[in-house]
Amino acid sequence: MTSRFAQWTIDVIDSRKMAAFWSQALGYEIEHDGSSPHLWPPSDAPSGSLTVWLQETGKPKNGKNRNHPDLHVPAGQVDDEVERLIGLGARRVDVGQRGDEGFVVLADPEGNEFCLLYRRHPQGA
Repeated sequence: MTSRFAQWTIDVIDSRKMAAFWSQALGYEIEHDGSSPHLWPPSDAPSGSLTVWLQETGKPKNGKNRNHPDLHVPAGQVDDEVERLIGLGARRVDVGQRGDEGFVVLADPEGNEFCLLYRRHPQGA
C-alpha cells in the first residue's frame, strides 16, 4: 500500500475570490463550508482527480511558493488558455525561465505561482 495525492490545499486571504478563480480555471464545482471552500472535480473527471481546499489565512503570501500545481493544456492551445486564465485574474510571472521549457509560469490573483504545461514526458520517462 502506498499513499496517493488526493487534494491540493492552498492558503488564501479571500477564499470566495480564490474559489471563483480556481473553480473557473479548473472547471470544478464549489462547495462552501464556512470560510474554507472545497472545490470538487466535475462528474466527468477521471477517477482519483484531485480536489482543492482553500484554507483561509490572515497572512499574505511572502516569497516564491515552495511547491505549486502544474496544469496541462495541449501544445496548440497554450496561448488561448494563457489568455483565458489571465482574463480570470492570473498574471504572467518570471521566475527565471528561458522560454523553451515547455511551460508558462503564471500566478493566481493572490500571487500563488502555477505552471501551464504544454510539453509532457510520457509516463515513466
